[in-house]
Amino acid sequence: MVRGSCFIAGVAVWALATFSAIGVYAPMLFWVRALQVLLLLLVAPFLLALGRPVTMLCAVSAPVNRFVQSTLSTKSMRVVCSPLATSLTMLATPWLLYLTPWYTASMTGPLAAATRLLLVLVGFGYFYARLQTDPVPRRFSPLVSIGISVLESLADGLLGIVLWLGPLIAVDYYTSLQRNWGPSLRTDQTIGAGILWIAGDVLSIPFVLILMRGFGSHERRRAAEVDAELDEQPASTLWWENDPQLRDRFRP
Repeated sequence: MVRGSCFIAGVAVWALATFSAIGVYAPMLFWVRALQVLLLLLVAPFLLALGRPVTMLCAVSAPVNRFVQSTLSTKSMRVVCSPLATSLTMLATPWLLYLTPWYTASMTGPLAAATRLLLVLVGFGYFYARLQTDPVPRRFSPLVSIGISVLESLADGLLGIVLWLGPLIAVDYYTSLQRNWGPSLRTDQTIGAGILWIAGDVLSIPFVLILMRGFGSHERRRAAEVDAELDEQPASTLWWENDPQLRDRFRP
């Protein structure tokens, strides 16, 4: 029930960022576009990943399950879904979007739709590989994800500072709109930088909490496995018999 609700909520956020007033005003106001990017890159993919769509896909039929498992076992998928690859892609995408001509070109037309889809795919790949609630090519300790998240928060804040204190983005594009309402170009970009910086860090809190919960579960499973292995070992009547040197010295 919770899984299905998360997936539906992710689709709803995706639709909200695309077809609501956010989608209408995103090409006109920098801060609305920043909000749209945040929803498509972080919020919607996070909820979609919590919905465990790969698990649902595997449950469709046995042939589909075999196809998914065989695909996940390939070397290319292990590379694409590795923590390094997904984290670098997630970090690079907003920098490339805002600091290259991609930003202006993706405002309208087919490239705008392609960019919105790409943002969701990048975000979903990131959360899918990091949450590990679905079948993944390779599993790793949640502690790795927690450490990566700390470093990523610093990089996210750096982009916000660059947009806040740096030069104006897409000046010619926004000037050509001849918008005589709303905030000035500088105020508009300052608000957008704050959204990307502060709201991005706030939205990362649930993600980190889930990672910490997963780390606790991971450690409890490991402790149970170690206890099971110790229980399978033959019991010793004398404590020094477990030490190889003492055992050989005092053996009759």
